[in-house]
Amino acid sequence: MLVVAAASMLGVSQANKDWGSSKSNYTGRGWGWGWNSTNNHPMNETESEGPQKIIVGGAENWHFGFNYSDWAFQNAPFYFNDTLVFKYDPPSNGTFPHSVYLFPDRWSYMNCNLKRAKMIANATQGGGDGFEFVLNKWRPFYFACGEHDGIHCKLGGMKFMVAPLFRWHY
Repeated sequence: MLVVAAASMLGVSQANKDWGSSKSNYTGRGWGWGWNSTNNHPMNETESEGPQKIIVGGAENWHFGFNYSDWAFQNAPFYFNDTLVFKYDPPSNGTFPHSVYLFPDRWSYMNCNLKRAKMIANATQGGGDGFEFVLNKWRPFYFACGEHDGIHCKLGGMKFMVAPLFRWHY
């Protein structure tokens, strides 16, 4: 079983290697995201050196009404030990509160079921430099805003998932 798992990981890592020629549109960004990608963090020598800090939503930050699943797809892949930075305004008379929840599985994420989810950042932790979350495990991570019993997750698109890849140095 261990041999099969190791072979799978090696196969996946080699699938992400830049096999394209200098005339190819493929950027080597992994699992098809390189083809005509709109990545905001294209592969370069600096990136291959180590983990990156990535602001969730880019200039949009973390707010209701933005599609974070699309954002994650357009900015993938994410790598092991990259840091996601969630920036959002603290609650006030003019803003609705936001938070960050981590779901334990795909089913909970798809249904915005907060019963088994864990709050990893409360309504005040996104201010200033934001809340940082390190992708420190090789597994899918499912995130959402849990405010108002998950309504921001259900109706506002405030959810996304990432599956970090290993960064190989060639």
